[in-house]
Amino acid sequence: MTPRPRLVIAGTHSGVGKTTVTLALMAALKARGLVVQPFKVGPDFIDPGHHQLVTGRPSRNLDGWMLNQAVNRSIFSQASTDADVSIIEGMMGLFDGSSAIHDQGSTAELAKQLHAPVLLVIDGSALARSAAAMAAGYARFDPGLSVQGVLFNRVRSEGHYRLLQEAVEAETGLAVVGYLRPDAAVTIPDRHLGLRTAIEAGTCDLYDRLAQSAAETIDLDRLEALARSAEGSFKAHSAGPASVGHQETIRVGLAYDAAFCFYYQDNLELLKAAGAEIVKFSPVHDARLPQVDLLYLGGGYPELFGAALQRNVSMRAAVKKFSDSGGVIYAECGGLMYLTQAIRDGEGRRYEMVGVFPAEAVMRTSGMTLGYRTVETVRACLLGPAGTSVRGHEFHYSLLEAKGGMEYACRLADAAGQPVGQDGLMMGNTLALYSHQHFQSRPEMAVNLLQTARQEKAVRQDMRKG
Repeated sequence: MTPRPRLVIAGTHSGVGKTTVTLALMAALKARGLVVQPFKVGPDFIDPGHHQLVTGRPSRNLDGWMLNQAVNRSIFSQASTDADVSIIEGMMGLFDGSSAIHDQGSTAELAKQLHAPVLLVIDGSALARSAAAMAAGYARFDPGLSVQGVLFNRVRSEGHYRLLQEAVEAETGLAVVGYLRPDAAVTIPDRHLGLRTAIEAGTCDLYDRLAQSAAETIDLDRLEALARSAEGSFKAHSAGPASVGHQETIRVGLAYDAAFCFYYQDNLELLKAAGAEIVKFSPVHDARLPQVDLLYLGGGYPELFGAALQRNVSMRAAVKKFSDSGGVIYAECGGLMYLTQAIRDGEGRRYEMVGVFPAEAVMRTSGMTLGYRTVETVRACLLGPAGTSVRGHEFHYSLLEAKGGMEYACRLADAAGQPVGQDGLMMGNTLALYSHQHFQSRPEMAVNLLQTARQEKAVRQDMRKG
């Protein structure tokens, strides 16, 4: 098999500008006429949305903790089949992951799994010869890793860049491919969970400006050569659920708007493979639910759209009626918040929500809940029978304030296997979790969700016949 050109974009640390650099490179390569396949290392929903807007192709998450090597390689192989080059954006610093003493969950681990060369992004704004020591240290820290090049970010002048380039090339064998200037016009605003989402960006000229900036100060020919230096290929294999035979199609209502847009692409494709038809709707804008058999309410920023969600009384009533009548609902994080009685924002304003669960979601101004999670069911639920284990992550500032008794279906453990509480609120056929699950860690989950919806649909049909 012919090796597929690929390049991991890694940072020395969080905040170095990996996403800006990644988007600039994707946009510049696409402007050259290349088909660019984007990937993101780690549990992230926001960066992949921007990747998709730039390249016109869905971005895929790869993760060494939530997924095993075979699954990561299969996701990469399937998605990159028809691409000219794959750009893989890293997470945090190159070696940061779920442990302080090994590389699990890190960008370095993924680069090694994919035999992909690494381009190291360094913030050059306050550096001179020290940049060489930094680059050399990252390149030599793990002999199994192939750090091949350096790109400097936030460098204001050509003269400063030449100084940095000379220092690195004199002390290392790394290719210095260029730099990006600091430019507020191509900076994506951020907020409490990260950058603003791509769905809010809409059709703007940000990516065109990034492409132009990259073309002016980055040696794109040399960059492409680094990507083509990747060795080894991987055969795609089915990482989906076992065949369940011909089954009735289940219409899955997918909440999708600026308030709810956090979904792994592979989750949606596993649902489709198990017999789902995805039907998008907006809890913010639509007056009623589409005709569906199951609701999937993903994460997002419902706290920022509290007033709009509260005003949409008919939609809130429709979701409540769907749940009360036995309809199957699967919700994560923002979706869970929407199903409570109310959301209270950071300034204490209270917004009425759906009211399936007797609780309010209260935003904190500090104290984020963040980390990898193993979710294990303690009773049968939409995830599967008792004892089912799924891997995912938590990432939120809100807490639940109970207003009545609540039933949980799952217990949680962190990346080290230590207990960290419970999750999975249950009410009839509704299951809502704070944790986001990556279905590829347990592909049968997609089958379980649809099978429950099929069973409930059959019950309703029998009742109507009777």
